[in-house]
Parts: sequence; structure tokens; C-alpha cells
Amino acid sequence: MPDITNKRVAVLATNGFEQSELEVPVEKLRDAGATVHVIAPEGSEIRGWQGKDWGNPVTVDRQLSDISAEDYDALVLPGGQINPDLLRVEPAAIQLIKDFNAQKKVIGAICHAPWLLIEAGIAAGREMTSYPSIRTDLKNAGAIVHDEEVVVDEGIVTSRNPDDLPAFCSKLVEEIAEGRHEKRAA
Repeated sequence: MPDITNKRVAVLATNGFEQSELEVPVEKLRDAGATVHVIAPEGSEIRGWQGKDWGNPVTVDRQLSDISAEDYDALVLPGGQINPDLLRVEPAAIQLIKDFNAQKKVIGAICHAPWLLIEAGIAAGREMTSYPSIRTDLKNAGAIVHDEEVVVDEGIVTSRNPDDLPAFCSKLVEEIAEGRHEKRAA
């Protein structure tokens, strides 16, 4: 696995994130050397969703209002149904995603999190994957949709579900190690 020491990664989430889709990337990115901060719109902790019920709380490191894309090298968006649905109506969250994209920084989105890429207006023309129930949304937004464990398009990394976390995390580390993706259209 490439070394991403000295890289800073923001993981943007709120209540209802898929437990493993936040915890596993945080662990793997830290293991690869990155400084990782969990970012949320508010509160000192957020609660995940695991199976058919609420999961464990996770400590929030920074408030969304206190950070910017300039502070980080990459952005990770965990899925779950509740988390991205709440975040996609949060103007500051969508602006942060747009800012990461404009700065050509790595963005990872798994499961239902590509909804956020749609809302930010950056899905059109991109190769992507997602949880099956939102693939039509991606197609309608102009994405080129695949049913693969991980799809990368100029530093935007997408995956389908928790089973894809090993491939998702591996590609995130690889893309973060590569740095900005200058060919990406803003």
C-alpha cells in the first residue's frame, strides 16, 4: 500500500452513515499514514447505522463550518441511506464537495454517497458506480454507470457497498498518493 504520510483527509458525514463505510476507510487511511478528520455539520458525535438499527457513535473532529477544501488533500463520503440524503440538502456540504472537485482533489463516495456527487453537479460524464438503488439517479445525472467493486475517474473513486471496502480503500490510498488530478474538468 502506498504511503500517504503528510496527507490530510476529511470524512464528511452526519447521523445515519453506514457504520463500516466510515470506520473502515478512517482506519485504512490512518494505517497508510494520513491524518483523518471526521467532519460533520454539527455536534460532537454522530451515530452510524448498522444492519437494521442505529450503530455506534463516532467522535466528530471538526465542524463543517470550520473547515475548507484547502485544509485537506482528499474527501471521503460514506454511504448509508440516511447520511447522504441529509447531507445533500446541506448547502455547506455540497459547496465543500464542489470545492474539492474544483481543486482537482481526490473524492471517494461509496454506496448511496454518489447522491452527493449528483447534487454537487459533478456526476455528468463521469465513470461511476453506486448502490444498485441509486444507479438510475446516476444515469439520469449523466454518469456512465458500471456494476464494479470500484470505479475511478480522474481521482473520483466510487464503490457499491460495504463488501467493496477493501477495493475502495486501496484505490483511495493510491489516488491520494498520486495527488491532484489536473486533467479533471472543474
